[in-house]
Amino acid sequence: MATSGRSALLSSTSTGLKSTLETPNPEDDDGQNLWSTILSEVSTHSRSKLPSGKNVLVMGEVGSGKTTLVAKLQGVEEYMKGRGLEYLYFSVHDDDIDDHTRCNAWVLDGDLYHKGLQGVAVPVDAIGNSLLLITVDMSRPWNALDSLQKWAAVAREHIDKLRVAPETLRELEHRLVKQFQEYTEPGSGDDGTPQRRSEEEESVLLPLGDNTLTHNLGIPMVVVCTKCDAISTLEKEHDYRDEHLDFIQSHIRRFCLQYGASLLYMSVKEMKNLDVLYKYLVHRLYGFPFHCPAQVVERDAVFIPSGWDNEKKIAILHENFQTIKADDNFEDVIVKPPVRKFVHEKEIQAEDDQVFLVKLQSLLAKQPAVTAGRPVDTTTRAPSGSPRTSNRSAAANVANAMPQSAGQTSEGVLANFFNSLLTKKAGAGGPGTPGGGNNTPGTVRKSGSKLGLSDVQAELDRISSRETDSDPPNSNETPAADGQDT
Repeated sequence: MATSGRSALLSSTSTGLKSTLETPNPEDDDGQNLWSTILSEVSTHSRSKLPSGKNVLVMGEVGSGKTTLVAKLQGVEEYMKGRGLEYLYFSVHDDDIDDHTRCNAWVLDGDLYHKGLQGVAVPVDAIGNSLLLITVDMSRPWNALDSLQKWAAVAREHIDKLRVAPETLRELEHRLVKQFQEYTEPGSGDDGTPQRRSEEEESVLLPLGDNTLTHNLGIPMVVVCTKCDAISTLEKEHDYRDEHLDFIQSHIRRFCLQYGASLLYMSVKEMKNLDVLYKYLVHRLYGFPFHCPAQVVERDAVFIPSGWDNEKKIAILHENFQTIKADDNFEDVIVKPPVRKFVHEKEIQAEDDQVFLVKLQSLLAKQPAVTAGRPVDTTTRAPSGSPRTSNRSAAANVANAMPQSAGQTSEGVLANFFNSLLTKKAGAGGPGTPGGGNNTPGTVRKSGSKLGLSDVQAELDRISSRETDSDPPNSNETPAADGQDT
């Protein structure tokens, strides 16, 4: 009896313990749920790291500022430009998950010879993670439209050569259309966040316009107009007015509407809209929130995100046209200015001094012999003035005679000079004779005769001896007589 009663008690006790263990405890369940939640969050964060392998392909004309733009996004001041295909990058950091990555930036050369290098930047397996950026040089707006069409055609040709699967390409095109239709204006809410749409509004998408996304590449496109600080220069040098700038903007916006592209006016020199471009790129590639609204007021800081623009908004620019029509051809209104050819002046090299003097000597030797001084006037002159006049004329004749008779001998020069001098004195006569204005006697030979060196010297001695013996009429004539003796 006792044994059976003890066994019954043990069996009942074991049954109660077993039932207690099998009954779940609510506190233990809460602990397990907490740990499960933490582990799931950790695993979720580990899987939500920033993706790598995103690409930005930059195209544009030579000198449009492609490399400078990407270098500024990277934060590099000094850089070296290359040829063909340049590789740069800019950093992307997410503060929420404390993660960072690098976005690849490929800069294609402006020469179409290197267009085949696009396959390195955007291979077929990376087309879904790529973005196309086309730069337009606003310092040369007459090339803007042609440049956009040319580089868009280059991108279209490359995508066609990749031979992307039709299902993948249709998916990419559909994603681009959906993003364009689902665009909401940032800053509509009180805190600057996009205004939330109801479920009914989200299910209803507005149809695209006639000229919207007619050229769907399947990858996002951003058109960046660089060097917008040159707009003031266009107004000063090329007489651009507001209607010309609005005309340019309207045509660029129509192009962007056809490709579903965004438009951004910026200036690296003035650091204008550079931060907006960076935020928009990481928004389109990594899904970061973006709170910058469209900007069309400032003519050098325009920003139009993809999905905001339409034909009616573009038509607002046409209201300011006065001398331009909206349907005018772009090339007829924005005319390329004539190129000013810079004429290089030929450098004149001076020849050696000795060579120049030899040439001058040969030219002087070829010239005919010229009599010294002025032509001799044999006519009788009336007495007038003082002897200063004749002395000055004689000195002038000496000065004129010396360079003109370089080819003659020294004896011939002296003979001709004194011959003309004595002939003038002979024509003047003495004070008692008609026409005598000097004290020189008229005993010299005729003007037609030639004198030798001995005759000239004797005549000079005789004249000087007579003039020293005679008294000068006044003190004013004394310097003239002395000058004549010398």
